[in-house]
Amino acid sequence: MTGTDELFEQRYRALQSRDPRFDGQFIAGVHSTGIYCRPSCPAMTPQPRNVRFYRTAAAAHEAGLRACKRCQPDAVPGSPDWNLADDLASRAMRLIGDGVVEREGVPGLAARLGYTPRHLTRVLTAELGAGPLALARAHRAHSARTLLAATDLPVADVAFASGFSSIRQFNDTILAVYETTPTQLRTLARRDRTRTAPTAEGTTLSLRLPARPPFDGRGVMRYLADHAIAGLESGGDDWFERTLRLPHGAAGIRLDLDGAGGVLCSARLESIADVAPLVARVRRLFDLDADSVAIDEALSADATLAPLVAAAPGIRIPGALDPEEALFRTLVGQQISIAAARTVLGTLTRELGSDGQFPTALQFAERGREVLRGPATRVATIVGAAEAVLDGRLRLDVGMPAAEFTAQFTALPGIGPWTAGYLAMRVLGNPDTLLSTDLVMLQSAAALGLPATAKSLAEHGRRWAPWRSYAGLHLWRARPVVTIKG
Repeated sequence: MTGTDELFEQRYRALQSRDPRFDGQFIAGVHSTGIYCRPSCPAMTPQPRNVRFYRTAAAAHEAGLRACKRCQPDAVPGSPDWNLADDLASRAMRLIGDGVVEREGVPGLAARLGYTPRHLTRVLTAELGAGPLALARAHRAHSARTLLAATDLPVADVAFASGFSSIRQFNDTILAVYETTPTQLRTLARRDRTRTAPTAEGTTLSLRLPARPPFDGRGVMRYLADHAIAGLESGGDDWFERTLRLPHGAAGIRLDLDGAGGVLCSARLESIADVAPLVARVRRLFDLDADSVAIDEALSADATLAPLVAAAPGIRIPGALDPEEALFRTLVGQQISIAAARTVLGTLTRELGSDGQFPTALQFAERGREVLRGPATRVATIVGAAEAVLDGRLRLDVGMPAAEFTAQFTALPGIGPWTAGYLAMRVLGNPDTLLSTDLVMLQSAAALGLPATAKSLAEHGRRWAPWRSYAGLHLWRARPVVTIKG
């Protein structure tokens, strides 16, 4: 049996079992009916000869298939491949999900990735079964479905907010993808029970973002609440709210864990065009697309980690809503306690930021030396990083390869491998970074009987690849409690 045959057999068994953990990881195209489904679709399992599997919905569209109205295959967690792999196709998919094609076109996407549009099209077609235009078209269709479900906006407004250039293009795409009209799709899509209302100040909406189980959403919420900046953020065990900048304006968001294992996102947007990037960033913030079953199974093979995994199944990497903000929060917060960092960052937001938002790179570059406190070398590092962002030496782009992303940080004075690796985890969602020099991680390793020097822990951690970031999260959470006597 060839590797291709074996992969088909694995996917077909998943289709037969209706296993929901594979939803979003691949598409099942049923050529006898002309539709494509999620693996957990409740319909009768088709004969193998009638099935073909696709990595993306766009590839299924290109093959002439339409989305199943029963299982709604685009209303699922996304593929974990786009974070796990670091190839051109995966990086392109991360940028497409963030709405880059809608804002900058295919030439802008290609420029960010460092290739010509022609080469990018050739690679994506070979790897994913569809070129960047088709992938962006599928992304626009998904965005439109989200808006039809989550808003009461007129259909014409939904069309342009989703990135379509005309009503006719919008109608033709919805008909081709879903074999229905936008109005009929709105009725079908509202099974997700999402709501919205236009206001004088913008649009408010509420939509549910599914997670692939198991999902330790409370762990992410606790992290966000523990690091919340006064005046900008607040949170608890199962909720978090803040304001943030999006491509077309500011937004106020509230995130709640729901009882079905997902995240409920309520938002007030200045521009409805920011729905797609908002959804992409919240998904990254909670690492919603991670394949937790595979991660937990792999890490549990280590007898030392197994109890930690059992205590916190489905642990997730806390992502970053704003990569630039994540950079400066990390630099300011290093070598001080979390409580002290929150105080300093709150002061900086009030004194240096504007409109209640966290300071930008421009504000740090212009006034950082005036406002920042501490050793001169630390201030110089922060201001230097801000200047590097402004002149292009430092790019904070989810489409970058992890090695290139980290190398640009360590090339700057005062920024070392720990900072670069931590930001790769938070901004890129990189699943395979072990911060083996981290003091807390080393203390946990020692308490658990693991190698307790940076070099030996890094060597031991090779067995945890490609999930070393998640192993590190377990070690952080297992930090030993220090008892002070006297």
